[in-house]
Amino acid sequence: MQFENLQAVIDFAIAREKEAHAFYTELSREESMSGAREMLLEFAKEEEKHAAVLESIGTEDAGKALEDYKWKWITDIKRSDYVVEMEYKKGMAYHEILMIAMKREEKALALYNELLRQAEDDSSKKIFKMLCQEEAKHKLALETKYDDYMAEMGD
Repeated sequence: MQFENLQAVIDFAIAREKEAHAFYTELSREESMSGAREMLLEFAKEEEKHAAVLESIGTEDAGKALEDYKWKWITDIKRSDYVVEMEYKKGMAYHEILMIAMKREEKALALYNELLRQAEDDSSKKIFKMLCQEEAKHKLALETKYDDYMAEMGD
C-alpha cells in the first residue's frame, strides 16, 4: 500500500480506527449480555482515542503525544491464530464475540505491521509502530479474556 504523503497515511489510519469504533459500538447495541456489551463499549472507546491521537497529528499536541508515548513489547499469545473467521450474529455466545474481536484485532495488527514495513520516513514509522502496539494490546486483552472465560467454563 503506497501513500502520497504523511497526511494520507494519517487519514487512512483514522478511517480504520473510526471503522473499528463503529464496529464495536454497533455490536454493543445488539448484544444482550451486559458483560459483553461493556467490553465492546470499552474497545469502542479505545478505538475512538486512537482516532483522536491521529487527528491531533500536525497540531502542536501531536509531537508531544508521540514523544510521550510509552513503548513496550506486547506478548502475542496467538490465540487468534487458531480462530476461524466468523460473522457476528445477534445472540452469539460471549466466547464467539471474543473470537470475532480477536480476529479483527489480529487483522488490524497485521495491516499496521505491513504499513510499518513499507513506511519510508521516520514520522510514518513512528505512527505505525504506535498503532501496532495499541492493536497488540487489544489483541492480548481479548485473548486473555477468552482464555479466562474458557477456563471458567471448564475448557
